[in-house]
Amino acid sequence: MGKNAPHILVINPWIDDFAAYDFWAKPIGLLAIAGILRTHGYRVSYIDCLDRFHPELSNAGKIGEFGKGHYVKRRIPRPEKLQDVPRHYSRYGMPESLVRKSIIDCPEPEAVLVTSLMTYWYPGVIALIDVVREMLPGVPVLLGGIYASLCHEHAVRHAGADDVLSGQFEISLLDLLGRLTGHNRTCRFRPDKPDTYPYPAFDLQSSIPYVPILTGQGCPFKCAYCASWFLNPRLRRRSPQHVVEEIAYWHKEYSVSDFAFYDDALLIDAEDHIMPILEGVMARGLAVRFHTPNALHIRPLSREVAQLLFRAGFKTIRLGLETAFFDGRHKMDSKVGPDEFEKAVDHLKTAGFKDPALGAYLLYGLPGQDVGQLEASIKMVKACGVRPVLSQYSPIPHTELWPAAVRSSRYDLEADPIFHNNSIFPCQKEPFSWEKVGYFKGLVKE
Repeated sequence: MGKNAPHILVINPWIDDFAAYDFWAKPIGLLAIAGILRTHGYRVSYIDCLDRFHPELSNAGKIGEFGKGHYVKRRIPRPEKLQDVPRHYSRYGMPESLVRKSIIDCPEPEAVLVTSLMTYWYPGVIALIDVVREMLPGVPVLLGGIYASLCHEHAVRHAGADDVLSGQFEISLLDLLGRLTGHNRTCRFRPDKPDTYPYPAFDLQSSIPYVPILTGQGCPFKCAYCASWFLNPRLRRRSPQHVVEEIAYWHKEYSVSDFAFYDDALLIDAEDHIMPILEGVMARGLAVRFHTPNALHIRPLSREVAQLLFRAGFKTIRLGLETAFFDGRHKMDSKVGPDEFEKAVDHLKTAGFKDPALGAYLLYGLPGQDVGQLEASIKMVKACGVRPVLSQYSPIPHTELWPAAVRSSRYDLEADPIFHNNSIFPCQKEPFSWEKVGYFKGLVKE
């Protein structure tokens, strides 16, 4: 790649929130785009505002268990619309001075790509784009990601980007950058063939403590609280061999030991997908550890699958239970039925998994939720020898539960995504209560 090739700067913005933690979280979509751009002859620079390991950070984050850890943060004023929430609000990530220095140190780009994750994190996105606008006047700023897709109109009106891209835009992005830079190349991948995509450009990071892995995109379920079907309308999967090759690459070339699967449907059709992947990893003799922060579907967790997960080196198992009550559950999801959780846990424990590795997500803060059922669900999960993990509900546009969330919220969810923040329990009519939150968190820890 010549030094005269067009230069594109890609940036992962700050997080403005009440709480944030690096739970194997990387902007895999943005780094996938960076990999595609390099494949098509662009020079790419990357600034991660959330970088815990930047060499110029005086208090750089330490590598915690399995690569996780705390972000650098500084307290900032709460948004005006959230003044009723009695919690401290912070900007997570590098100081602005270091972000500015990183921009200065980069060759001037011909375009800047900014990603976005949670819808209610948009204040950090806007703050970052404001800095880019000031420092690189006249350079086109393109915004993509989850917020840009789920709240497209809000992003167009408020984010300050020249273009807001939504959905699967890899091809249209190449066309757009070709028009902006005059750099037109024949597309070197096929959107319907995931194996033709290059690996995400994790090597652009200052450190690689772990690698998040997507073996596919999409999910066959359409859970009422999840927007996976909207963001990825159909299930597209890589071949097991392609996934094994990527894991081996990061392990051998960059000594990465921890891999977090972020699939929405990792265990679906296990015999043809995850099982050959893990068998391939073991056949290579790779000494790696696996984690499932995005939750595993419970129904496919057979005895054979559980044994393979244990032998392959899974260290963190999270199960998508959501509730232990099944009357009327079909209105929420259809991914697990009565007794299936207990059977899955038995398979996992028989395979060798012990309590610290096992957790089950339980949704908290749903519209009209019976907190008595939540309390009973916590107790049932604990009785099975599994740690309950409270997953605070965030109302998401385009989901089936969205209209009920709008009706039940004390905020105007449709007016401003800042109110989607799960930390404020937006779908409860009464004001935020530390006492109630503390009770359920204490129940989990008992």
